[in-house]
Amino acid sequence: MAILNKEESRALLQKALKYSKADECQVSLTGREGGNIRYALNAVSTAGEISSLGMVITSVFGKKSATTTIDEFDEASLQRAVLRSEELAQLAPENPEHMPMLGPQDFPDSITFNPDTDQVGPDKRADLVYNSLKASTNASLQAAGFLENTTELSAVLNSKGLFAYNVETDITFSVTTRNAAGTQSGYAARGFTDVKKLDTYSATQIACQKALGSGGAKSIEPKKYTVILEPVAATYMLENMFRGFDARSADEGRSYMSKKGGGTRLGEKLMDEKVSIYSDPFHPELPASTWNFEGQKQEKVQWVDKGIVKNLSYSRYWAQKKGVNPLPGPANIIMEGGTNSLDELIAGTEEGILVSRLWYIRLVDPQTLLLTGLTRDGTFYIENGKIKFPVKNFRFNESPIIMLNNLEALGKTERSISVESYRSYLIPPMKIRDFTFTSLSDAI
Repeated sequence: MAILNKEESRALLQKALKYSKADECQVSLTGREGGNIRYALNAVSTAGEISSLGMVITSVFGKKSATTTIDEFDEASLQRAVLRSEELAQLAPENPEHMPMLGPQDFPDSITFNPDTDQVGPDKRADLVYNSLKASTNASLQAAGFLENTTELSAVLNSKGLFAYNVETDITFSVTTRNAAGTQSGYAARGFTDVKKLDTYSATQIACQKALGSGGAKSIEPKKYTVILEPVAATYMLENMFRGFDARSADEGRSYMSKKGGGTRLGEKLMDEKVSIYSDPFHPELPASTWNFEGQKQEKVQWVDKGIVKNLSYSRYWAQKKGVNPLPGPANIIMEGGTNSLDELIAGTEEGILVSRLWYIRLVDPQTLLLTGLTRDGTFYIENGKIKFPVKNFRFNESPIIMLNNLEALGKTERSISVESYRSYLIPPMKIRDFTFTSLSDAI
């Protein structure tokens, strides 16, 4: 059984910790149960179940530390694993950034577990995929997709008395639909804590609409356009920016949060005043763990407020070096939106491009966060508030920071998946002026 309850987890961690002779020792558990279905050409290609439980043991002597991993939990195996971590720690060089482990903390229970998602099995996964295939066959299109549900356990105990436990559930779904010739394409992705919120039929219908509407795409001049980024496109673009809410990389001159001449841009207005970004482990649409593996509490934090950078995360080491309080990185990311629907954003656009999805984004310049990538799976020309025709895909060169300074309007926030990390965010569709397209692409 990969998912242990709170007391079972504590007992197993204590079973290992009792063998420790180190100055400090931390033992953690990660468990995972779930299953998946992958399909292509309107037929299931693979399906599977997963169940795993592993332990990580870290032993510390002074500023020396080492880690071992194990997935056997009898007394002899645990004793050998702890001893091995101690032997390796004695041989390790000192870590000048070592921080002592934290003692007992008070972590509130999270809301990350959903019993319905936890109980998803092969029959439910098959039903969800069947509904997706029904939508694609009704549209005379071929679908390729992936559906996965997981229940994940995290628990940690250290020799100073810190104990934390969390179980979370998640279900993710993505589908690409194409015509038989492979010349038209659409895409949709969804992710939820609660399986009851996942409608694979309607999501696949959206992908089908994109594919059916993308036939006969026209070549238009690559230049600066007003664009409407659907949430899937905006999420992938902005994910690169969210990683920059880190004080150390900013202090060391390695990020867009670095100030010329030294220091950070904390407190500066970097974006349009419509931009507000925060994290909150108790957000009902995107719950997160209430602690991290450093033993720090995760709480609601405002990262950007009306365009102004309000906080940067500080590891315990960097906080001590800078004489400030530590602040863990975001447990989740929520970007506040507006009241408009996607259709209303389109209706209010005189001339522009609707971008369904971005793909293969890569970093060009970390100081300005200049990115390059491609559109795909449905790119459309907007004129006088209506979608007029599909256009060939573009390569773009753009920075999320510049993009969020050229923000004209935001739609309603919704849960969206990054096509790179498969992590979920709450992101609105957004209308951006002067988005830079540099060349055409023959990709579908």
